[in-house]
Amino acid sequence: MANLVLSECGIRPLPRIYTTPRSTFLSNTNTTFKLRPSPSSSSTSLSFRLNGLSTKNWALNVTTPLTVESSPPPIEEEHETQRFDPGAPPPFNLADIRAAIPKHCWVKNPWKSMSYVARDVAIVFALAAGAAYLNSWLVWPLYWLAQGTMFWALFVLGHDCGHGSFSNDPRLNSVVGHLLHSSILVPYHGWRISHRTHHQNHGHVENDESWHPMSEKIYKTLDRPTRFFRFTLPLVMLAYPFYLWARSPGKKGSHYHPDSDLFLPKEKKDVLTSTACWTAMAALLVCLNFVMGPMQMLKLYGIPYWINVMWLDFVTYLHHHGHEDKLPWYRGKEWSYLRGGLTTLDRDYGVINNIHHDIGTHVIHHLFPQIPHYHLVEATEAAKPVLGKYYREPDKSGPLPLHLLGILAKSMKEDHYVSDQGDVVYYKADPNLYGEVKVTAD
Repeated sequence: MANLVLSECGIRPLPRIYTTPRSTFLSNTNTTFKLRPSPSSSSTSLSFRLNGLSTKNWALNVTTPLTVESSPPPIEEEHETQRFDPGAPPPFNLADIRAAIPKHCWVKNPWKSMSYVARDVAIVFALAAGAAYLNSWLVWPLYWLAQGTMFWALFVLGHDCGHGSFSNDPRLNSVVGHLLHSSILVPYHGWRISHRTHHQNHGHVENDESWHPMSEKIYKTLDRPTRFFRFTLPLVMLAYPFYLWARSPGKKGSHYHPDSDLFLPKEKKDVLTSTACWTAMAALLVCLNFVMGPMQMLKLYGIPYWINVMWLDFVTYLHHHGHEDKLPWYRGKEWSYLRGGLTTLDRDYGVINNIHHDIGTHVIHHLFPQIPHYHLVEATEAAKPVLGKYYREPDKSGPLPLHLLGILAKSMKEDHYVSDQGDVVYYKADPNLYGEVKVTAD
């Protein structure tokens, strides 16, 4: 299989995308300047008020008194707290953020990347060997959690290969990416290409690929079982294999089929290669079922695989949902690569941060996916002064990120669809999703 993969040059890193920022007023800005008379004066005040400043139109309303004193009253300024608008264009551009990040953060060290692969693969085999040797029901639940988390760590390293942040060698990225992702039943090139689409369109209602919002029109076309599955825990945390097979509601295609809408004609060979690797892994698992027995394979591989799926859905969802303040999604001219990336979120996973290679440090990763995972924390710290309020500091986690479970549950109850109209939209909730709300009179 490795020779087959080596014959394909595989991927190229994402192009560096620079956007030209548009300077504009922040929406919902409210600034007041008042001219007040002295306490002994009985005349009315002269006030100037700027209302409804936005990117498209604004109005200046002037209120004047009926009579004006011959000598002007002293001027007193009122400073009002301006509400931060996360949907407004930022006062910086992508180049400003890039300039703040130290140059060494962009350096990819293939030996360091391979050391993480060696570490994770060794842990995976050690856990499996230990659990099989002990074969105790006191051990199996702990093994499932640990091994499922390690499968997720393997996915993250393959994810780096897909971005080209693993190394500067496309062949090495392709070989390692195929080996890691095929081992956990992910079609490497099929996923890589759709994930590239996600990064290039993050924050766009229609064009985003991963956990993007449904419009109200599409949402209302879903049957009740589909809605229930998508917004009910823990069912929604098992969605990833179904997404690989048939994508999200409102989109067509499969990550396994070379003629899918996801892919360009020139990418057909890549997709076929990855599907062949996936098929080989599936066949190996079937053979192991006959050798070791289906129950043993379920315990050693099946349950950890689904724990890995839950990690993948859990982490990727919370990177784009669940902030205490509603974050915008964009359409049309309001969308830009920078504005879309600034609606992503960092999350703290406690001791899991190191295990899954700091994937929770997500904002800078989305803007600059070429940065290796082992430089993301430093790069984020360097970029914070530029990002200002557009960076949302994550809540600190205990040893385990249990605090995120409540955030996930709250988001699932509130973030269902967005309006069909408007270029800057926010999630809305369906009050009847879990059963019609009955209102009774007292």
